[in-house]
Amino acid sequence: MLPEAMAAVVEGMAHWANPSSPHGDGRAARAALEEARRRIAAAYGWAYETLLTSGASESLGIAFARSVVDRRLITAVEHDAVLRLGEGAQVLPVTAEGIVQRDALAAALDGAGRTLVCVQWANSETGVRQPIAAIAEVVHGAGGLLLVDAAQMPARADAELLRHADLVAVSAHKRGGPPGIGALLVRDLGVLLPTGGQEKGYRPGTENLPGALGYAAAIAVPEDLAEMARLRTRLEAAIVEAGGETVGAASPRSPLIGAYRMPGVSSAAQLIRFDLAGVAVSAGSACSSGSMRPSHVLTAMGWAEPALREVVRVSFGRSTTEGDVDRFAALWRATFAEARARAA
Repeated sequence: MLPEAMAAVVEGMAHWANPSSPHGDGRAARAALEEARRRIAAAYGWAYETLLTSGASESLGIAFARSVVDRRLITAVEHDAVLRLGEGAQVLPVTAEGIVQRDALAAALDGAGRTLVCVQWANSETGVRQPIAAIAEVVHGAGGLLLVDAAQMPARADAELLRHADLVAVSAHKRGGPPGIGALLVRDLGVLLPTGGQEKGYRPGTENLPGALGYAAAIAVPEDLAEMARLRTRLEAAIVEAGGETVGAASPRSPLIGAYRMPGVSSAAQLIRFDLAGVAVSAGSACSSGSMRPSHVLTAMGWAEPALREVVRVSFGRSTTEGDVDRFAALWRATFAEARARAA
């Protein structure tokens, strides 16, 4: 969490009052909450409605449960949270590079009634970016709604998304903010059924003012995406030179995430070695990596055993340095060399 976010959370806790209370302290809290909401929306460049939630998973849940639609479509590489929410929904295939197949999308939408289509901004395991504008053209052409899981998206990172998405789920902790706070960006509240309570009747429960203040503070701190892209390129060059493989290398990708295969070495063995060396990586998204089951993302991209169990996920952030990258690359090479020596 960024220092700016931590300071804002502490300040919010020190002066906390229920933003829905009518007394003076409550009105002051309400004013602070609405200012935080305004700052969060402005950071993303969103000019429509912003509902504050407990995070991207809840935002997605509201969109799935409350959208006024006839059916729902998801892609085969969506986050585990979407797979759970979209149980029973039609699943769209992706290419070997992880990109939504537009022809399959168009066919699925043909004569299907009003449909909610959920597509991620960037895959949480591979970093592969989806062509949001092109997908939106197909969805809107069929009279559907486009929901984008943008939990991985930095502020103002995709003007095309903001022009074309109907609903966008975002999260604070991915941007250096506190856990337990996120938002659902909504172009038109009329597409959602209200349930009463707070957040204009779309989310009951006392508002998380300290979290909102922390989110607003964090999202205002710029992220040097060009530097992160440089660091990722540096790491990938070292891994490929050493005999590794980059997942989705030919696709547009977020500079924040990379996935790499170490041939012949299981993800579990890699994680143990890296963890013992003080390096935190995972074998998929955080919500599913603990299960160590084969990645549904890699499976959807056509990967098979044993390769799909030999991939780890690496993320890059504001605090990542060139020294971190070089240290990890050296550890990766050593781990791979040791494994090959044992197998010889």
